[in-house]
Amino acid sequence: MTTTGDRIYPFTGIVGMADLKLALLLNAVSPAIGGVLVRGEKGTAKSTMVRGLAALLPPVPVIPGCPYSCDPAAPDPSCPAGPHPIALEAPAELRHVTLAELPVGATEDRLTGSLDIERVLTAGTTAFSPGLLAAAHRGVLYVDEVNLLHDHLVDLLLDAAALGVNYVEREGVSVRHASRFLLVGTMNPEEGELRPQLLDRFGLTVQVTASHDPAERAEVVRRRLAFEADPAGFADRFAADTAALAGQVAVARARLPQVELSDAALHQICAVCGAFGVDGMRADLVTARTAIALAAWYGRDLVTEEDIRTAARLALPHRRRRDPFDAPGLDSQALDEALREASQDSGQPEGDSGQPEGPQDPDDDPDPHGPGRPDGPGSSHGPDDSGDTSADPSSSAPAPSSAPAPASPPVAPAAPFRARLLTVPGTGEGAPGRRSATRGPFGRTVEARIPRDRPFALHLPATIRAAALRVPHAPALTPASGVTPVGRPAAGRRVRLTPADLRQAVREGKEGNLVLFAVDASGSMAARQRMRAVKGAVLSLLLDAYQRRDKVGLVTFRGTGAELALPPTSSVEAAARRLASLPTGGRTPLAAGLAKAARVLAAERLRDPRRRPLLVVVTDGRATSGSDADLRRAAAMLAGVASVVVDCEASVLRLGLAERLAVVLGGSLFRLDELDAGSSGSALATVARQLTGARQLTGGRVA
Repeated sequence: MTTTGDRIYPFTGIVGMADLKLALLLNAVSPAIGGVLVRGEKGTAKSTMVRGLAALLPPVPVIPGCPYSCDPAAPDPSCPAGPHPIALEAPAELRHVTLAELPVGATEDRLTGSLDIERVLTAGTTAFSPGLLAAAHRGVLYVDEVNLLHDHLVDLLLDAAALGVNYVEREGVSVRHASRFLLVGTMNPEEGELRPQLLDRFGLTVQVTASHDPAERAEVVRRRLAFEADPAGFADRFAADTAALAGQVAVARARLPQVELSDAALHQICAVCGAFGVDGMRADLVTARTAIALAAWYGRDLVTEEDIRTAARLALPHRRRRDPFDAPGLDSQALDEALREASQDSGQPEGDSGQPEGPQDPDDDPDPHGPGRPDGPGSSHGPDDSGDTSADPSSSAPAPSSAPAPASPPVAPAAPFRARLLTVPGTGEGAPGRRSATRGPFGRTVEARIPRDRPFALHLPATIRAAALRVPHAPALTPASGVTPVGRPAAGRRVRLTPADLRQAVREGKEGNLVLFAVDASGSMAARQRMRAVKGAVLSLLLDAYQRRDKVGLVTFRGTGAELALPPTSSVEAAARRLASLPTGGRTPLAAGLAKAARVLAAERLRDPRRRPLLVVVTDGRATSGSDADLRRAAAMLAGVASVVVDCEASVLRLGLAERLAVVLGGSLFRLDELDAGSSGSALATVARQLTGARQLTGGRVA
């Protein structure tokens, strides 16, 4: 919570979080940096800090009455509210910078704008209703939980961020308008990572964690309680600091064009980016812009090596990831080494850039926690912190089984590969994703139907058509008579809409599923280093789930029971960590593993009834613990659940136990090597196995 009534918690009243303060202020000085991505655990005041930023930004001149915030000095020629008069003919209006917030559940219409239905129905004219991309122009677009944003909204956001223009071509509306904004997003990595395309659009990234210093935590609580007791008095207490910081932003903005980036400093920046192997040239540009903004912020006219070091620490961590299982971060020793080598290559004395290195004089910064003096990447906290530092489900050890079996040490997984696409049969209505077919509010419009619920996506042409069919038509006379042609409304009769005319747009797309892995970790799986290949295959499926925006869960079974190693989550990184540390050994309680999976899916169905599950059972089928009756009862609990059995049997004489299990579950069967989408010759074998399973479906049983 960041507000009480209409009061926003002041930016300067937040304790610590020096890196985040600095990153936001640098973007305020130079919006060309490209925004900030804030990564951190819950309760670390990420949203509080972002909302407090708007008060520090200087007001912008706009054309009065323009909903697109056009600049009077350079109005947008394509503005839907234009054409606008030149600045000399109309006075400008100063407007506070807009903080437009994009919620996770927003629709495409809300983001981009759409046809103004009310104007269409009441006035009979086509009009455009602007969206959040219009409101955010020349301001801040804030996306909380940006990693949970639907993919179709991410695509629209990427286009607008890259082009600086919002294009709308839909429902008979063709509109374009300027949309240049400071993009700020917050996310909790426990809930899943961000798509690489959107990740690269953020200029800087900051990792925030709760402070463990008792004195600092006490100050956080003290200030929060004071704010809740008297919001106005608390804001007045920090009003002078806020005004001083806003003035410092304005001064730095004015100094920015005067800052010089020498060839030696530019060489260092490019050398550092090349040394860390980042993709593309955006990293070099962002690092250079950030270093220039740092020099302006500290009142210098020349970029120093310390500016470059700080800029690289903020601009490069999120660009070094090669896959979603790589931890973001930047090794400080490697950064120092890269800077040292770059200095030697350019013939520049180490640490010398022509200006004194380092930040301003400490005496010039009255706030020891202020933005001009970073406390380090780990120092961060905020006013709405609950002090909750409990670990996520992936870091808490699962409850041990009643009789733990001797475990072999964990083995490292094999290298991942591009996994075969596994889908849930039929058509669902789940959250947008990239796995199974779905019909819902997102995707390609395929037909219109009478609405079944409220609210719904309107199919405008079908709605108008339904209304037109009700209008009395002229007599069916020949065209030669000069009267109204056959099939057209009679003269003087207007088409009027009624609720019965409304039609809902039916759209087809892809949904994300809940992929629950049930992994056999018994002693038979540990033989012949089979577990290494199994872990590599599951890791590949996890990577595929990340790309397809699925939720994942992990059940393991060994010894005498099964355990939920990872509850269903959007964080495939947590599943990968738990998989890597998975021990093996003991008997194979296959029935217990299936029963545990059934209970997990039943509980998740209550939480998220529209997300269809896909059960992936990874086993060799050798049930050495539990009876056949137990196995049949567990399979009955999974009736109606789409299942895939991955056969891990590796012996020359194959017993076909996993195949029989697939028959009992009514699912598909794949051998371990058939999961690789690039493997040759596996497609025919897969079809043959599925046909065999279908023939045995009615009479199959587990031996």
